Amino acid sequence: MSTFPGFGTAATHVGQEPLQWEMHQVVPPISLSTTYMQLQPGEPKAHDYSRAGNPTRDVLQKCLAGLEASKHARVFSSGLAASQSIINMLKTGDHVVCSDDVYGGTQRFLRKVSVPHHGLEVDLVDLTDLEKAKNAFKTNTKMVWFESPSNPLLKVVDIKAIVALARKHNPKTIIVVDNTFMTPYFQRPLSLGVDIVVHSLTKYINGHSDVVMGSVMTDSDSIDQHLFFQQLAVGAVPSAFDCFLVNRGIKTLHVRMQRHYENALKVAEFLEKNERVERVLYPALPSHPQHEIHVKQTKGMSGMISFYLKGKLEHSRSFLSSLKVFTLAESLGGYESLAELPSVMTHASVPAEERAILGIGDNLIRLSVGIEEVEDLISDLDQALKTAIPSV
Repeated sequence: MSTFPGFGTAATHVGQEPLQWEMHQVVPPISLSTTYMQLQPGEPKAHDYSRAGNPTRDVLQKCLAGLEASKHARVFSSGLAASQSIINMLKTGDHVVCSDDVYGGTQRFLRKVSVPHHGLEVDLVDLTDLEKAKNAFKTNTKMVWFESPSNPLLKVVDIKAIVALARKHNPKTIIVVDNTFMTPYFQRPLSLGVDIVVHSLTKYINGHSDVVMGSVMTDSDSIDQHLFFQQLAVGAVPSAFDCFLVNRGIKTLHVRMQRHYENALKVAEFLEKNERVERVLYPALPSHPQHEIHVKQTKGMSGMISFYLKGKLEHSRSFLSSLKVFTLAESLGGYESLAELPSVMTHASVPAEERAILGIGDNLIRLSVGIEEVEDLISDLDQALKTAIPSV
């Protein structure tokens, strides 16, 4: 499996240099202090107050920048806090082109906060259709926001093509890619021309389902200054202890992502051959409609799979409640395998008529394939499918 050169080394060492600490600790210490002594008024050694900066947060941000090969990285108290900080760059009357099946929380924030309270204009567009994407731009379009692959339909957007369209329309348009599903281990959108990469660190990058946090990476000095101001003025920053945990989780990111990919590919192949399954959505499968684009711009795939059962809501409920190794729960990207029903869980905030148009039906199951033994995962899915749909 090929990946970006030196990824595991960067995950292990960038930002972790022992000489930066007085006692030369190999593992960076947790700095819990909220304030810092100043020898002269207004002349702090590095930080003055922990909302504006913290040594443990500094370590994490440096490491994240190293993984994404970005000039800057900023962390926030959640993925949505990171997203809000980016969207706060816009002003009343600005227009956002957003992918149509973006994460439900992102769509909810745009529809229920940005539009009615801040006066932004937002159009949700299928960005896998370049003609629709081209026609979506307006004179006041200031930002393009998308995921690739998307959540939960795993649609793959041609990142370079969207960048070219946006730059042709207006070179100053800010292009944002949510890279949560892929992590910088498999995909680096900044290298494909985008301005900002956002992650829910809660997911794969932390990888242990015990921290809620978000991050933003960019090569732009001006965008980074805006993000720093958001940390300082809005204050949606993570605790030092949580930063320590994510920094710790990163050390096994490259190892975990390899296993997620290996397991998920075998699970996807099993599901695609299963007579109780209508259709499997996994970009690494040749059957995926954007498989060639996925291969072109990534170095692999994570553990995220969506598939349609041959059934209705009652069959989905039976399937999910019959699982024994997979846990029925929201979120994704931890070492453990999870399964959920987007229509009534992660994407319940999306209006029903829009879910129907997108294809987020009551028989769409989303899996986050973990790092367990793949034979146990397949066996669990097999018995749950047979329980939910005894005969076909």
